[in-house]
Amino acid sequence: MGHGKNSFSESYKKAGVDVTAGYRAVDLMKQHVARTATAGVMEGIGGFGGLFRLDVKGMESPVLVSGTDGVGTKLKIAFLMDKHNTVGIDCVAMCVNDIICCGAKPQCFLDYIACGKNVPERIAEIVSGVADGCVQAGAALVGGETAEMPGFYPENEYDLAGFSVGVVDEKKILKPDTQKAGDVLIALASSGVHSNGFSLVRKVFEVNEENLSRHFDDLGTTLGECLLTPTKIYVKPILSLLDTVNVKSISHITGGGFYENIPRSLPEGISARIQRNNVKVLPIFDLIARTGNIPERDMFNTFNMGVGMIVSVAAEDADKAVASLKASGQDAYILGELVNSDTGVIIE
Repeated sequence: MGHGKNSFSESYKKAGVDVTAGYRAVDLMKQHVARTATAGVMEGIGGFGGLFRLDVKGMESPVLVSGTDGVGTKLKIAFLMDKHNTVGIDCVAMCVNDIICCGAKPQCFLDYIACGKNVPERIAEIVSGVADGCVQAGAALVGGETAEMPGFYPENEYDLAGFSVGVVDEKKILKPDTQKAGDVLIALASSGVHSNGFSLVRKVFEVNEENLSRHFDDLGTTLGECLLTPTKIYVKPILSLLDTVNVKSISHITGGGFYENIPRSLPEGISARIQRNNVKVLPIFDLIARTGNIPERDMFNTFNMGVGMIVSVAAEDADKAVASLKASGQDAYILGELVNSDTGVIIE
C-alpha cells in the first residue's frame, strides 16, 4: 500500500475530509482490483502511478489509443435507487467501446471518483462495478483516485469518470476511407439506454424514488432497474470479429444517436441508409417517446434506440460477420447499407 500507518489529521477531518476513510476504501476495493489483473500488471494499487508492461510482440508499429469519459447524469438514477455497483460498468464501457472503434485492444483502465463524503463501503461498491467492466473488457484496473470534496458535492452524491489505454498495430488500424456504396451496416444490439441521453430521460419521467420503483409490463421490470441496466461492453465480440472478416469501420452509438455518431466514421460523399423496419427498437425507447411525446427524429438523434454499435463490412462479408458476432453471444443483424450521398444518415 505505502500509506503511513500513523497518517491522520484532526484539523482536516473537521473540515470534512477523513484521510483514514480513504485508506479503508482502498483496503475494501483491493479484492475487486485483483480480479482485473492481466499479464501486464506490475504493481498493486497505492503508489503514485499505475504501472503496466505493454505486450507488443508480433506488432511492427504499436500505436497507443486512449479514451476517457464519465457516466453522466445516469448517476442520478443510482443515487435515487441507492444502487452503486453497476455504474462502474458504464464508466468502463464508455471508454473501451470508443477505443475498439479503430481496432485497438484495451489494455488498462483508471477510474476517478469525486464525492462529498467518502463512505468506504460505497466507494468499494462503485469500484466493484468498475472491476466488472474491466473483466468484461479484458483490461486491468491499474489505479484510480478517490477525491473527497465536502461542500462541492452533496454528501450522498459523487461523480465517476475513467480513462483507458489500448494498443493496435498500425497496419491493423481500421480504414473507414475504404468504405463505398453497397457496403453493409450491421447492428450490434444494445442492453438499453446505456449511458447517454439521461438528462432527457430524467425530464421525461420526472424521476424520483417513487416512479423509479414503478413496474412496467412492457419493460418486464421497474423503470429504475431498466434505466440502470449497464452499458454493453463490445470489446470481446468485436476483437473476435476483427480476426474473422475485414471490418471497414465501427461506430459507437452514444450521445447524439445515429445522426451524430455514424457520419463520424464515413468518408466524404458516402451516407448510411438505414431501414427503419430493421431497427430492433427496445421497449424502453418506445416508452420514452410515448411519455415525453418526442418526435422519432429526436429519438434517433439522442439515443441508441437498441443499437449500441454499428459495423461496416463489404456485402460479401455481411453474413459471415453476423455469424461471428452471434457466435460470441452478441445479437447482431443487418441494419442497412452505404450509398453515394452527402446526407450523412438516411432512415427510411
